[in-house]
Amino acid sequence: MPFIPHTDEDIRHMLAEIGVDSVNALFDEIPEDLRDPGLPRVPAGVSEMEITRVMNERATGDTLGPCFVGAGAYRHHVPAAVWEVTTRGEYYSAYTPYQAEASQGTLQLIYEYQSMMAGLMAMDASNASLYDGGSAMAEAVLMAVRANRKSKSGRILVPDTANPLYCDATRTIVSNQGLVLESVPSDPSTGVVDPATLKKWDGEDIAALVVPQPNWFGRLEDAAALTDWARRNGALVIAVVNPTAMAVITPPGEWGEQGADIACGEGQPLGIPLSSGGPYFGFMCCRKAYVRQMPGRIVGRTVDLEGRTGYTLTLQAREQHIRRSKATSNICTNQGLMVTAATMYLALLGAEGLERVAAQCHDTTRRLTERLTGIDGVSLRFDGPYFHERVIELDRPAEPVFHQLAAQGVLAGYPLGRHDKRLANALLVCATETVTEADMDRYVDALGQALARAA
Repeated sequence: MPFIPHTDEDIRHMLAEIGVDSVNALFDEIPEDLRDPGLPRVPAGVSEMEITRVMNERATGDTLGPCFVGAGAYRHHVPAAVWEVTTRGEYYSAYTPYQAEASQGTLQLIYEYQSMMAGLMAMDASNASLYDGGSAMAEAVLMAVRANRKSKSGRILVPDTANPLYCDATRTIVSNQGLVLESVPSDPSTGVVDPATLKKWDGEDIAALVVPQPNWFGRLEDAAALTDWARRNGALVIAVVNPTAMAVITPPGEWGEQGADIACGEGQPLGIPLSSGGPYFGFMCCRKAYVRQMPGRIVGRTVDLEGRTGYTLTLQAREQHIRRSKATSNICTNQGLMVTAATMYLALLGAEGLERVAAQCHDTTRRLTERLTGIDGVSLRFDGPYFHERVIELDRPAEPVFHQLAAQGVLAGYPLGRHDKRLANALLVCATETVTEADMDRYVDALGQALARAA
């Protein structure tokens, strides 16, 4: 808040009126040992002029060179029209459209977004929206446990090929609710889960199975086989997917004989730039049978008494729920602006445009990794179907090489040793449609020189 209107005298009057001595007394329910007496790492306040200068200096330090990092955050081309429209006042400051008669524009936009996302995922319904990909996976786990009334265990199977950052967020959110995430090991030689591995859980009470597609290593899992196993064992299927990839590979609603039950993931690739770490937004789609268990707002289309098309929030009460015991998550207004940008992006590209973007990403990644593996000391870690990320292995630890190339303005990939010491020499490399031949030349030359000098 840029301006707080209450003076010290105002605050004293208000505290006297309610009969307390200080503002701190309003928080007496918080145990003393949990209170922070101060904020030692927060610097003292400065003037607007000073903070503007600090932020400008930091902005000049941002790396604008070629980016091959990926790992859940992707640099795509965003047409200029996307944010020209998104930042118009009608959208930029729009609040949750509870009053349908005054919010038809916002409601129609959300409806169009939901329609496009449901179509992209081959699912029946979509919400709008969630905080990010990690919390979307957590919400999907909670939703699956609510929806799978036949399961009483609260056990969720999660392949170790799922994004570890998403897994950390999910574990943080669901562990205090008595849910258990059980790891499904992948084949270390292929980077995917062998469906036969799931036989260990045959006949057990499992609430849901998470299927990442593409997975953390960029590989494509055998989603159909994994989905069919879950069906046979009474577990719901949670698809955690890259939305751009869904334009060229089988979408969750068509996996196996019956399809996945819930699809979620990170919506950042759909028109959201890499802005120093955010904001992002999570998406979620589901089958019609579970739509009342889905958190977030849902917009429906109808007609009024005169037969004119109209839009309104549906299936959930204002602020989502009246009874706390029946609540899902109150995530209404949080990322409406990001959904607006995604709607503009999808509408501008259309189905054909998104497919062309996805195909170009795959082709660029193929050509890049072919060139990288031609360098002495570089090999491909996993072979097999992939989308736009692959794991290359160096003949030495990857982290120092990453920093060396970053100092030259080349973000060479994501060092996987940060999450698994067994992959200390591995880099997750990504290439999108924004990568040019000159970018690839620069990367190949920089990596080759770095490895040659070290040798």
